[in-house]
Amino acid sequence: MLEMPETIKKILYIANYLLDKDIAGRAFQVFSDDIFLVSYPKSGNTWTRFLLGNLMNPNDCITFANVERKVPDIYAESKMTLKKTPRPRLIKSHECFDPRYRRVIYIVRDPRDVGLSAYHYDRKGRNIPDEFPLDTYISTRFMKTDEYFGTWGEHAGSWLVNSQNIFQISRLNNGFMGTIGSWGENVMSWLGARGHDREFLLVRYEDLLEDTHREMTRISEFMGLRISAVQIARAVELSSAENMRKLEAAQSNQWVTTKQSRKDIPFVRSAKAGQWQQALPSISVAEIESAWGPVMKLLGYPLSTELPESAPLAQRP
Repeated sequence: MLEMPETIKKILYIANYLLDKDIAGRAFQVFSDDIFLVSYPKSGNTWTRFLLGNLMNPNDCITFANVERKVPDIYAESKMTLKKTPRPRLIKSHECFDPRYRRVIYIVRDPRDVGLSAYHYDRKGRNIPDEFPLDTYISTRFMKTDEYFGTWGEHAGSWLVNSQNIFQISRLNNGFMGTIGSWGENVMSWLGARGHDREFLLVRYEDLLEDTHREMTRISEFMGLRISAVQIARAVELSSAENMRKLEAAQSNQWVTTKQSRKDIPFVRSAKAGQWQQALPSISVAEIESAWGPVMKLLGYPLSTELPESAPLAQRP
């Protein structure tokens, strides 16, 4: 196949840019009523898109063939497509803190499981061979600052630093910030300067797995949706891991994320929490905890040294 000349490529790029047909990425118009579904990659964003898509479209079912139209991804859709999406828009993003995002649902996941999921995702995308060592992957890829998204710790930290967000984490950790007038209260008063009346909802992937109905109720209330328990139950059933695996098997060639990737490795894997305890080498666990331990504990993820002795670990020191 003949390769397109560079001059033609540049002309097409300029034409797409001028017509807003290029991929949106960071360069699209943000409206005040937009709601952003934000997470670090491999943290449960796709599952949450299915849940919310099925919740917001009671007369339709979300599939891999239509999810981009229902809950658009800024890395898959053009600026023109986003501009034409009915408002208020629910938009998927993996961006670090962006001051334009006024309403944010932030999905966070245990970084030890994120690293494991990222490893298999890169195998699926042919970015690494099957024999690439997992511990090497964690050290040389996962722990390094991504030029676009940063590290897990940088990403989470960028979104969590404002008073409302810290308050949510405080409740998560039984009031770790202390009583009124304490050091924590003083810090919160200063961090509030970065809040800028932003609406923010923190959702842990693990909590979403544990009680999907409860967390979806929280999310729907945050979004201002009038949703019944029956509607939530329907969305949960349609978005189950089993149903999503069936849809993936039938539609992987129709979804932008999977159509060019290996078909022998699934995108929807175990959909469980704590898989790192069985699969992640102890040296990798230690590396992740050494780098991001304080943020992990802040978010309620105990370190391996704090787990019961009976907890299975892949390779205990």
